[in-house]
Amino acid sequence: MAASLASLSSFAVGAPRSPFNLHGSHRLLPPCLIHLIPPSSGKHITTTCSWRRRYLKNISALETSDSAVNVEVEDEDEDEDEEEACELVNGTEVSIDGVEAYLLTAVKNNNGTGLLLLSDVFGFQDSATRDFAYRVACNGYNVLVPDLFRGDPWSKTRPESEYEEWRRGQDPNRIRQDTTSFTKWMVDEFAAAGISKKLGVMGFCFGGGRVVDVLAADENGYFSTGVSFYGTRIDSAVAGDVKVPVLFIAGDRDPLCQVEGFYEIEEKIGEGSKVVVFEGRGHGFVHRPETPEDDRDSEEAFALMRNWLHHHLL
Repeated sequence: MAASLASLSSFAVGAPRSPFNLHGSHRLLPPCLIHLIPPSSGKHITTTCSWRRRYLKNISALETSDSAVNVEVEDEDEDEDEEEACELVNGTEVSIDGVEAYLLTAVKNNNGTGLLLLSDVFGFQDSATRDFAYRVACNGYNVLVPDLFRGDPWSKTRPESEYEEWRRGQDPNRIRQDTTSFTKWMVDEFAAAGISKKLGVMGFCFGGGRVVDVLAADENGYFSTGVSFYGTRIDSAVAGDVKVPVLFIAGDRDPLCQVEGFYEIEEKIGEGSKVVVFEGRGHGFVHRPETPEDDRDSEEAFALMRNWLHHHLL
């Protein structure tokens, strides 16, 4: 296992600006507390945390409700094999060439590997994306989640009739330049910390579609793998330029993603990639589960992703 980024105190002395150091950053509360304690409270985690996916999903609803919410938490003594314990996670807000992002790093079990996580259309501040990023970081990764939309994510309160106009406003060339900057930033920070591991990239929906773009443009070979959750509007023309294996996860009842398209892209990428289709699941079931069935398959998909990353990055 590589040296923990969070433990590199000597790195802080040589480069105090680095977000990989605890200076100037803060310990993030687990998702179950993030929405309950105001940022100005100054409270921090001091112990490890554990939660179940159903607990996580119920708590996330707090973000969109001003009224009291009754949260049912299952007994932690039940089904202990399904319970996930996570170490402390360090959170840092960063600005990369004028674009906001946040970086989550595991403090005690850090494996020294970085992941670029590209959000869905609701942006990097959405609770579902932050919850998922936190959970990935709990598994030892350093997760960078950038603002793909530069302060203009899609909002659930906007009329659906405006969606295509909003989407056209998200210039693919600008997004490509931004993701290149995000990648270079991570590479430079890792190099400064004396870590030479390659990176991984993952994304949901809009971001899942951009995973292929990022890997196809990776001329320097910074990335070792990618994970695309129900990626939309993937440019199959560039799939042949991808040189690393990609895991595609989707549901067969997703109106926004045609399963056949994933298999075609998998074939273009070549040996090593994989498509996993969950029967009966729709769009967003992994990071936005809505039913007990979604919940179950979300857990399985997360385990697939975790094993995939471990195999290709560690």
